[in-house]
Amino acid sequence: MKSVGVLGGMGPEATILLMQKVLSAVPAKDDADHVPLIVHQNPQVPSRIAALIDGTGTDPMPVLMSMAQDLERAGAQALAMPCNTAHHYAMAVAHATTLPFFNMIDLTAAHLAESGARTIGMLASPATRKVGVFDAAFERHGLTPVWATKEAGLLSVIRAVKAGKPLDGLHGALRDEADALLSQGADHLLVACTELSLMTENLPDAAPVTDSLDCLVRKIVAFSTG
Repeated sequence: MKSVGVLGGMGPEATILLMQKVLSAVPAKDDADHVPLIVHQNPQVPSRIAALIDGTGTDPMPVLMSMAQDLERAGAQALAMPCNTAHHYAMAVAHATTLPFFNMIDLTAAHLAESGARTIGMLASPATRKVGVFDAAFERHGLTPVWATKEAGLLSVIRAVKAGKPLDGLHGALRDEADALLSQGADHLLVACTELSLMTENLPDAAPVTDSLDCLVRKIVAFSTG
């Protein structure tokens, strides 16, 4: 088993969800059968929303690069970052160490193309649209994103999750956002914010759903166990 270092804390619950998904993905018969993770749970990473949407926040990139280097020194053999928006800084993180970096955006785009998806309803932070986090990967795979016409709704759901609001009270709002994307012509829904990964069970079943976090989980398990 090879160990994977996780740049976590963006947000904390999403990092724990990644760990749970990795745990569940392995048909273990004993503790030693599970994937070894070295998790840097750092909720003090400067806000990506403040930096990329509001334009008032501290640049997260130096902190992310430092976290990657910490994980390399701790013995990680590869790196994963369960935050879609933070992949705006993926190139800097990838070059901060000598370790392979599992790019969740590239993994997700490849999976969508293999699934036959073409027009993707983006359940994502507006920051990912603003800075083009998915643009290059989608273009390579012939995918077209469909973004919310009014982004404040999705952003309010994301902010509520980060603020620790009860998820039960947010499911309806997320479902409404998903329905709106389908009405705009999406043939596939993409959960592209790991805060939203915490509440996927009530999404509409009128179209297939992919969670980018699941794409990253599959890569982590394949690398560690392969």
